[in-house]
Amino acid sequence: MEKDVSLDHEIKEWLRLDKNPKTLSAVRSMQAEGAKEKLRQCFGARMEFGTAGLRAAMGPGISCMNDLTIIQTTQGFCRYLEKSFPDLKDRGVVIGYDARAHPSSGGCSKRFATLAAAVMISQGVPVYLFGDITPTPFVPFTVSHLGLCAGIMVTASHNPKEDNGYKVYWENGAQIIPPHDKEISRYIEQNLEPWDKSWDEQLVKQSPLLRDRNEEISREYFETIRELCFHRDTNKSSKLKFVHTSVHGVGHAFVQSAFKAFDLPPPLPVEEQKDPDPEFPTVKYPNPEEGEGVLTLSFELADKEGATVILANDPDADRLAVAEKQQSGKWRVFSGNELGALLGWWLFRCWKLKNPETAAVKNIYMLSSTVSSKILRALALKEGFHFEETLTGFKWMGNRAKQLLENSKTVLFAFEEAIGYMCSPAVLDKDGVSAAAIVAECASYLCAQGSTLTQQLDTIYEKYGHHITSNSYFICHDQDTIRQLFERLRNYDGKDTYPKSCGKFTVSGVRDLTTGYDSSQPDKKAVLPISKSSQMITFSFSNGGVATMRTSGTEPKIKYYAELCAAPGNSDLKQLKDELGDLVDAIVNFFFEPEKNKLSPRLQQQNSPLHAVSVPCDG
Repeated sequence: MEKDVSLDHEIKEWLRLDKNPKTLSAVRSMQAEGAKEKLRQCFGARMEFGTAGLRAAMGPGISCMNDLTIIQTTQGFCRYLEKSFPDLKDRGVVIGYDARAHPSSGGCSKRFATLAAAVMISQGVPVYLFGDITPTPFVPFTVSHLGLCAGIMVTASHNPKEDNGYKVYWENGAQIIPPHDKEISRYIEQNLEPWDKSWDEQLVKQSPLLRDRNEEISREYFETIRELCFHRDTNKSSKLKFVHTSVHGVGHAFVQSAFKAFDLPPPLPVEEQKDPDPEFPTVKYPNPEEGEGVLTLSFELADKEGATVILANDPDADRLAVAEKQQSGKWRVFSGNELGALLGWWLFRCWKLKNPETAAVKNIYMLSSTVSSKILRALALKEGFHFEETLTGFKWMGNRAKQLLENSKTVLFAFEEAIGYMCSPAVLDKDGVSAAAIVAECASYLCAQGSTLTQQLDTIYEKYGHHITSNSYFICHDQDTIRQLFERLRNYDGKDTYPKSCGKFTVSGVRDLTTGYDSSQPDKKAVLPISKSSQMITFSFSNGGVATMRTSGTEPKIKYYAELCAAPGNSDLKQLKDELGDLVDAIVNFFFEPEKNKLSPRLQQQNSPLHAVSVPCDG
C-alpha cells in the first residue's frame, strides 16, 4: 500500500513538473490504460547517480533519461559545483554529446546537452557547449586544456539504442570518484523543482555565457596527439591498408583527422556504418568488444579492398577494437589485454628512442585495472619502469595518473581489458581516437620491418612471459543469491576463512576489496580503495594464476577474470591454455556453483586464437 502511495505521489509530481509533451502524453496514456507495471518501471526508483554518472533507458519517469531528469540532475550538479568552486562563474564547464535519439519520448543527446547548458547558464555559469556531436575524450581534454571546473558528456557509449547517459568529469580532467557521486546525488534530491529558466532553450542561443571554442579545441587536440607520432616518414610511405568503422557513432571524421595528424594514408570507412545513426541498423549491439558480430561489414570491405588491419570505435569513440588478417586468410580480433600488451610495448619503445639515458626510466609509470592482464607488470619488471594497479574503471586510472603527473612523474600508458586505452595524459580517460592512429603507426612500422601485430605480440609474450586470459560472466537477477555466494567464500571453512584451494589448485593469496582484507599485506589490510557496496574478491594461485570475481555496477552479472602468467621462456602454449582452462572450470564449479545458485551462463563466448578469451565487461 505504501509503495502505491509513493508511486502515485511520484507520478503526480512528474505531471506537475514535466513540460515535454511526449513524455507527459506517455504517462497519461499509461494511467488511462491502468498500466501499473509500466508505471512502476518508470517511477519505481529514481536513477542513482554514481561515479559513472547516470545511464538508463530514455523515456518518461524518474527511472529514465528524459528532459526533466536531465534538468534535475544538472541543477543538483550545478549547486554542488557552486559549493566546490568559488570561481565557477569565471571558469565554467564544458558539455558534449553523441548522436543518440529516442523519437517516441522526444529525447536525444543534443537536446539533453542543450537543457543542461540552459540550467548552468541560468545560474551565471559559462558553458562551452560543443556545436555538434563529439567523441567522449574531447570533453576531458577540454576540461584540462581550458582549466574548467567540470565537464558533462551526454552519451550511453555502446549501450543498446534505447539508452542514454550523463557522464561527469571533475576539474582535474578525470571522471569523478567518491565522495563526489554521493554529494552530487544529495544535491540532486534537494533541487528537483525546475528553476525559472531551466527549460529555456532560447537562453542557450542568446546568452553571452555560451562560449564557442569548438575549432580551437579540435585543432589543439590534434596538435597534441601529433606528439605521439614517432615514425612520420614510415607513415607517409606506409603500404598497409586500414579499414575503420565508427559503428554508427561519432568517430568517423575524428579518426580521419587523427590519421592525417600522423601523416598516415586515410583509412577506408565502412560506408554503411560511417554516419551517425541512433538506430544502429547494421548491428545487434553497437559494441566492438563483441568482436566478429560487429565487424562483419568491416571484414567484407577489408577483404574486397585488400586491407589487412581493421580499427573499430564504439559509438562515442572512447574505445578501440582491432583485427588483423592472418596468413591463413582468417581474421584475428585482438582482445583488450592483447592490444594493451602491444600498445604498452610500443609506447615504451618509442619513449626509449627519445630518452636513451638509463636513469630516466625510473620516472616512468604505466597503469592498468586490477581485472586486466598483468602484462604491463612483466614489462615493468624487465625494463625498470613503474607499474601500478588500480580498481576497475578509468575513473581510478585517470585520477591516479593525475596524482603522478602532479608529482612530476611521466605516465606513458594506462589500459583496461574492456578495450579502453589512455595513450596521452592530455586525456585522462580512455581515448579511441588517438589509440586508432597509434595502432596504425605501430602496424605500419612493423610492416616496414617485415612483421605484423600478431607476430610482434608473440615476440612480446616470448620475451616477457605468456599471459593467457579467460574472462566471462554469469547472469543473476537475485541480489540475495549474489550476496550469499560471496559470503560463502568469506566463510569457507568456518567464520572469516577464505578457500585454501580450488579443486586441484592451491590458493596462495586472497584480496577482498569489499571487506578490505589482503593476505599479502603485513597488516592484512588492502592497499587499494574498498567498496562495501559492490562485491570483489581476487584469488592468487601457486601455479601463477590469478582470478577475480566481481559484480557489475550496471548489469545483473557476476563476472570473472582469470589469467595465467608464465615465466619468460615457457613457450608450451597448449599446456598453459589447458591449465588455465582447468583453473577456470574449477572456479566455476567450486566457487560459482552455477547449478546450485541458478546462474545463467553467457550464451556465446568469443575466442582470440592464442592468448585471450575475452567478453564485454562493463560497469
